[in-house]
Amino acid sequence: MVTEIIEKLSSRNKTVAVAESCTGGMVCSMLVEKAGASACFAEGYVTYSNEAKEKNLGVSHAVLESFGAVSEQTARQMAEGVRRRAEADYGLATTGIAGPDGGTAEKPVGLVYIACAHPAGTEVERHVFYGSRTRVRTQAAESALHLLEKCMKKEQSL
Repeated sequence: MVTEIIEKLSSRNKTVAVAESCTGGMVCSMLVEKAGASACFAEGYVTYSNEAKEKNLGVSHAVLESFGAVSEQTARQMAEGVRRRAEADYGLATTGIAGPDGGTAEKPVGLVYIACAHPAGTEVERHVFYGSRTRVRTQAAESALHLLEKCMKKEQSL
């Protein structure tokens, strides 16, 4: 899947930038693991703290206060912020609770929001993954790449 993403982005002269929280750089790592990534991978941020989300991505303090770091609204602003800051065609973001602690009844361990900002808008997905911390993070990173692929197909069909 990653090889295909890189090939499609490169052949279309498109770029992607990534903002990660709970995945801690896994999405970036999966992209740069493949040859040819330098042609389409613009930059990546690991914005684990709320302060980093605000400072580096332009996430609104009010959104973080009202909805929390793990929310659809924050994921959307992360993706749009990284896309804007990097001047990339696609902005991909992950934010969630990898565990084993930190969950609540409203926001359980394994809850992850993934967003992809693209020229036609921003898509946000809500997932609840199960398993160890590593498993949650891996599933989130893989799902982020699937969302990127979906957004690329959607844009191509417009």
